[in-house]
Amino acid sequence: MPPGFTIRHATEADRWEIAELIYISINHWYQIHGRGQLFQGGPHVADVFFEAYESLDPGCCIVAECNNSKRIMGSCFYHPRPLHISLGIMTVHPNHWGSGTGKKLLDWIIDFSQQEDKPLRLTQSAINLDSFSLYNKAGFVPRQAYQDMFIEVPESGLDVTSDGDACVRDGRLEDVQQLAALEKHVSGITREQDYKFMIANELGYWGFSVYECSDSGELLGFLGSCAHPGCTMIGPGVSDNESVAESLRIHRLNAFAGKMAVFLIPVDAENLVQRMYSIGARNCELHFAQVLGDYQPYDGINMPTFMPDTG
Repeated sequence: MPPGFTIRHATEADRWEIAELIYISINHWYQIHGRGQLFQGGPHVADVFFEAYESLDPGCCIVAECNNSKRIMGSCFYHPRPLHISLGIMTVHPNHWGSGTGKKLLDWIIDFSQQEDKPLRLTQSAINLDSFSLYNKAGFVPRQAYQDMFIEVPESGLDVTSDGDACVRDGRLEDVQQLAALEKHVSGITREQDYKFMIANELGYWGFSVYECSDSGELLGFLGSCAHPGCTMIGPGVSDNESVAESLRIHRLNAFAGKMAVFLIPVDAENLVQRMYSIGARNCELHFAQVLGDYQPYDGINMPTFMPDTG
């Protein structure tokens, strides 16, 4: 009979075991499906999740600990926000796939969201059908599909411009109230602590841009990015329209000069998708935004990521 396990909150002592778990689990899944390693450089690069999330949401990670070996079988980060709970990266060690570990971790987060009386949101791979089924059976509903795109940004940056380039600037802490109102309008959620975290950039690998209307001074979009070796992704962000999203995307891509950047684009943002193709972006995967509970249809462009998790 397989060993039992106990769900508990993670501690600092679990940090490197969680990093190794994330590195092994995700890389193994991609490798057995013929897609190569997602993470490169050794398990320490996956410590970005514990490092960032302990800074942003201290104590918001649970683990499944094997009752016999006391080893960690699975882990899941979660992020309480004013209007929702975001379910972050959840991984189970390949040795324990099929053991029910993932379901028990998910059940814990669902119970927490119900106690908080808030919807639970996540962004999840559309090609991992086991993962999709786990969430779908629990009642999650796919609400938006995204193309995962990547591009190798030249050392000199992208030789492209957009109509709104002059409107894009670095985010400032005094922007937070406007950013919250904008995301509430577009996506039905607010995440003030996330904006402050990325703008302050105390860990040294965040970027954050806003689009400020030159006439009214109104903020029409924002976009963050993470340039840690374990997560070179652009997002999260929202924008009033595709043109604003394009200007923000190009601005953040140029912060990745000489590196590869990955980002998510709504599949129905057809002009933005075609613009990304035109500058050399290619598809690598598909993802769904899924919601368990109340959901407001997007009124604008939602641009999620996995660091910080959007949902």
